[in-house]
Amino acid sequence: MKFLAVIALVAGLFAGGDALAQDADAITQAQSAAARWVALADAGQFAASWDQAAQPFQSAISKPNWERAMQAARDPLGAVKSRTLKSVEFTKSLPGAPDGDYVVVQFDTQFENKAKAVETVTPMKDKQGVWRVSGYFIK
Repeated sequence: MKFLAVIALVAGLFAGGDALAQDADAITQAQSAAARWVALADAGQFAASWDQAAQPFQSAISKPNWERAMQAARDPLGAVKSRTLKSVEFTKSLPGAPDGDYVVVQFDTQFENKAKAVETVTPMKDKQGVWRVSGYFIK
């Protein structure tokens, strides 16, 4: 009986390892998507950032409204002087969003006109398996 318990424990550890590897792969892909997306925002390519965003993001705000909102939010901050990864978290659920695969990426960012900001970029895995940004916030 103890032997079976040990086999079950070892099997569980290997299965958990697969899940951790999947989460790590998801995090890597989502971080890349977030980095590409904020590069568009940094370059003032707000329309392109909307084009690259997840479908729920696009449903929540029209492209012209997104462009206006980003100009109002980002232009006064000036250029990005530095951006460092603060945290990354894989999750299956977020408040107010349907269950799915999400990665919440936070950056400590210094802008020309704002010394300390936290950017939160939330990529989600879409139905085609592509990671796309579903949320962006600056605090």
